[in-house]
Amino acid sequence: MATETKLPVTKTSAAPAVAGEPWHPFLALRNEIDQIFDDFGSGFWNRPFRSLARLERDFSKAISAPAVDVAESDKAFEITAELPGLDEKNIDIKLVNGGLTIKGEKREETEEKQKDYYVSERRYGTFERYFTLPEGVNADKIEATFKNGVLKVVLPKTEEAQKPAKTINVKAA
Repeated sequence: MATETKLPVTKTSAAPAVAGEPWHPFLALRNEIDQIFDDFGSGFWNRPFRSLARLERDFSKAISAPAVDVAESDKAFEITAELPGLDEKNIDIKLVNGGLTIKGEKREETEEKQKDYYVSERRYGTFERYFTLPEGVNADKIEATFKNGVLKVVLPKTEEAQKPAKTINVKAA
């Protein structure tokens, strides 16, 4: 009969690395796997690979809504949108139901061939922004220009909307 050997067992709680923060085992595992991909890629065929998390972030940037500034002057409203990597043929602007819709589609394809490897990446994404037009916009004179990745839409005000505000004096009764 085999003899039983009893070894001392100590139990430790899986406490977070920093006091007060919750412990997320799957987040820690994901970070370790990302680090393995980073380490693997840095020496693989002497060219860097990107981790899965970074690819995911890069892809989400390609299809997110663009940064937009809206400004008002005495004569017009102006919408400026940053659309890097797009051409004017990939932008669609429509005036529908009292609002302005800006749509765009980005298609990016890269290909890299070397004697010992081949990489092909494709990214496709669309975005759409809707702006409710304020009263006093002359819809017939809206203009849009696109230069160096920046879209500028000018929404001129009607003559009535350009008039200065009238001050009304208050009299004691």
